Amino acid sequence: MIAIESLSKRFPRVTALDRLTVGIEPGVTGLVGANGAGKSTLIKILLGLSPATEGAASVLGMDVATQGGAIRERVGYMPEHDCLPPDVSATEFVVHMARMSGLPATAARERTADTLRHVGLYEERYRPMGGYSTGMKQRVKLAQALVHDPRLVLLDEPTNGLDPVGRDEMLGLIRRVHTDFGISVLVTSHLLGELERTSDHIVVIDGGRLLRSSSTADFTQRTAVLAVEVTDTDAYPDGTAVLRAALRKGGLDPHEPAPGSAPAPGAGHLVTLDIGGESGDADESVLDTVRDTVAELGLGLVRMERRRHQISEVFTERSTGDVA
Repeated sequence: MIAIESLSKRFPRVTALDRLTVGIEPGVTGLVGANGAGKSTLIKILLGLSPATEGAASVLGMDVATQGGAIRERVGYMPEHDCLPPDVSATEFVVHMARMSGLPATAARERTADTLRHVGLYEERYRPMGGYSTGMKQRVKLAQALVHDPRLVLLDEPTNGLDPVGRDEMLGLIRRVHTDFGISVLVTSHLLGELERTSDHIVVIDGGRLLRSSSTADFTQRTAVLAVEVTDTDAYPDGTAVLRAALRKGGLDPHEPAPGSAPAPGAGHLVTLDIGGESGDADESVLDTVRDTVAELGLGLVRMERRRHQISEVFTERSTGDVA
């Protein structure tokens, strides 16, 4: 869907992209990076709205340097910032955007009604957008990106300003864009957990450079660490400390807690320990020992599971010099 080769974008005092090379396949791809990492700059280059300083890129086989207009006809774009006219209804706005994309008037109105229904705004479609909540405005922006039935949509921080419920609903809509309609998605976010839940593939950039590009499953593969969450009891007000001591007596080596990390009494909290290789299953005897120890102490066992890698660890490795 997208091919990027040694792409750089330099401004007088900052380098937004630095020899970035990456390919984006069909599906839902998350582009993650801190604010200022170069995500929005990359999207503007891919749309043909901003020239690169050097390097090359293509979208759907079209050169971003010379075919920006053709790319924008076939690609949907949801900008990050609020850009909606307040005195216009959602229907008027999305119909206008559909006509701008080349749809005839009748088809534009039909597609607008279908798209607004899909994003959950059908009942509110005739209200001026100035009275919309932030979540409703984000849905309008998503609708106008989808209305002309593109092969690919670029969504720039689509959950900005949303509360947790609104974020979950938006993430569900984004996932359905691909599963229900077969439209590929490139979605940017600085919230790592969102992309882990939504994307098939993750691209991580920092300071305009590529840190890693791989499937979400590779990012979140299971680790060699077992997490055991227990609750305190009247007999043991600090259940985690008692459990760690008991596990040591049983021949295991639980990790020591970080300084100052003790949770409030009565809360569920974690004991972690190494249990074996990343690819192999945990030794059954280790799991039995942990389970039996928790039961013998009379602690409440909330969960016992192998931890998974998180995207945030890529940035941790970067800061410690483990990633080139």
